[in-house]
Amino acid sequence: MAESPLQGLKVLDFTQAMAGPFATMLLGDLGCDVIKVEPLTGDQTRKWAPPYQNGMSSYFLSANRNKRSIAVDLKKPAGIEVMKRLLRESDIVVENFRPGTMNKLELSYGNAKSVNKEVIYCSLSGYGQTGPFKDYPAYDLTLLSYTGLMSITGEKGRPPVKFGVPIADIVSGLFAAISIVSAAYARAGSGRGQYIDMSMFDGNLLTLTHQAFGYFATGKNPGRLGSAHSSIAPYQAFATSDGYVSISVGTEKLWGEFISRLGLSHLKEDPRFTSNVERVRNREALAAIITEATMGYKTSELVAKLMEAGIPCAPINTVGDAVNSDQAMERGMNIKINTPYGEIMSLGTPFKLSENPGKIRRHPPMLGEHTIEILEELGFNHTDSERLSKEGVINSGVVRDQDIP
Repeated sequence: MAESPLQGLKVLDFTQAMAGPFATMLLGDLGCDVIKVEPLTGDQTRKWAPPYQNGMSSYFLSANRNKRSIAVDLKKPAGIEVMKRLLRESDIVVENFRPGTMNKLELSYGNAKSVNKEVIYCSLSGYGQTGPFKDYPAYDLTLLSYTGLMSITGEKGRPPVKFGVPIADIVSGLFAAISIVSAAYARAGSGRGQYIDMSMFDGNLLTLTHQAFGYFATGKNPGRLGSAHSSIAPYQAFATSDGYVSISVGTEKLWGEFISRLGLSHLKEDPRFTSNVERVRNREALAAIITEATMGYKTSELVAKLMEAGIPCAPINTVGDAVNSDQAMERGMNIKINTPYGEIMSLGTPFKLSENPGKIRRHPPMLGEHTIEILEELGFNHTDSERLSKEGVINSGVVRDQDIP
């Protein structure tokens, strides 16, 4: 039995920023040998700092564990030749250049398939390989805007806001990883690889879920509700005397228990709140009544009271509260990693498979840390590596992000 689910699969990773690197990091957690191809100056996120951990960009660290770094100039023929050798040996290729870029580099799916018919090739782009927007550049913020997600994020009457992390990138990375694993499963039966056209637009449009279907049903655009839910009430954050608690009352049984616990049993007979439909219609009036009650509690008191009754709730934790919580510690989601650049803190892996769980086998690499190692695996000798280095084709300097010129 393989130690990891995807052990033995080699990924050639041409991605930068967050969506692509997040996808390939997940594949690495599941056992793939991920070779991260970087320009001589590194993935752009190596310079998205501060903050740093031991001279390494925290942003880069967040999406690049379980990878080996090879730094190659793809504008030089010798660099392309190195990549073509890697194509022959790779099971999976992931790239997030603009559509057409890999064709110009002679590293397209067609090129890869000509030397490796079983290759799985994923192109992850903003709007996909087709459509009127296919050539437009895209980042998390622009995708949140164009898919309508920002129109429903934030508070009524105030400007739209983005999520606190690049959620459009993360969603796209998840869809890409699922697509790649699905293609690998299909290949196990057919022996054939395939091409994956992964569009960030498509994935984030699907993320609209019930909000899009609400529009389909009514023809009306949903608006911004802050922390409230469009179809359930009460379902939002409520103020306490010293903070906020999110409360989710999704069934009539929970509703009865909730108002009983808060001393609001009289609301059971109030015609404005007799059903979830009525509570949604009268959400603002209901929220005002509940807030008056919750303000009489400290956050810890209210959470304990509601949890005892089985009512879904949680304090609005800070990031520090969350990552240092007993739950995070017990689940192995707050860990230390020893690296050549010192000990760093990292989030763990969510892949808790009973037989072959995800693992953090490699630290996030320094730029070019594995260039020579990978070249040797491809059959290049020491003289070849020295020549490529002198010609400016590779970077094997192995430097921390803070020291990259």
